[in-house]
Amino acid sequence: MPPPLPKMSPQLCPASPGDAPSRYPHVPQRCPQDCPPCPLVLPPPPPGVAAAPTAPPWRRGMPAGGGLLCGASGLALLLAATATHFWLQRRAPGGTASLGLWRTCLGGHCRPHPGTPALWEATRVLMLLSVLTATAGLALGLSIVASAARRARARMAGVTLLLAGLLALLGLGVYTAGTLSLLGPARTAWRFSWSYILGWVAVVLIGSAGLFHLCAAAKDPSPESSEVAGA
Repeated sequence: MPPPLPKMSPQLCPASPGDAPSRYPHVPQRCPQDCPPCPLVLPPPPPGVAAAPTAPPWRRGMPAGGGLLCGASGLALLLAATATHFWLQRRAPGGTASLGLWRTCLGGHCRPHPGTPALWEATRVLMLLSVLTATAGLALGLSIVASAARRARARMAGVTLLLAGLLALLGLGVYTAGTLSLLGPARTAWRFSWSYILGWVAVVLIGSAGLFHLCAAAKDPSPESSEVAGA
């Protein structure tokens, strides 16, 4: 009858080079109670089982989908609002009259404004600057994918898009105040139409895109991105 086995701990203990051969080769060797705890070594995955895929570095902490979608939609609406001539509309004897930033239309016949007030000129400039700034912000947002300085690019895109939204907001505010003062008592016959409304929706979307990019820059886990941008 073989002697009783010593008291073992539940941890597997790797054999040392100077250890004597075991008296019980058919029994798994374990550490006695008085030996130091052995390090936990996880076995490798079995062959044929792939490891769980991890997201690429540029996608971790980057809600790029929401920011780019809002930015592209806002830019499209901003272009439509600036180019079309349905900012103001009213019923007229010859058909529907409409006013835009660039033309006056009556019954389907359009012509340039005979004289443009200074407030409407300021609205034109602010809306065009907003379109250009939003285009630059969207381009910066798209360049995050291929850039090593992700955090800096996302922050720049967010600030640029917020500036574009602010410019459009100022343009719409100037147009609203200037139109109400220029029309005077006749403003009751006019109403703001869908081009004007598209401009306000574009302000909300472009501002949201800027906030998305700023949140992405704050949540970017890569510490080297800001250092690469400054190098």
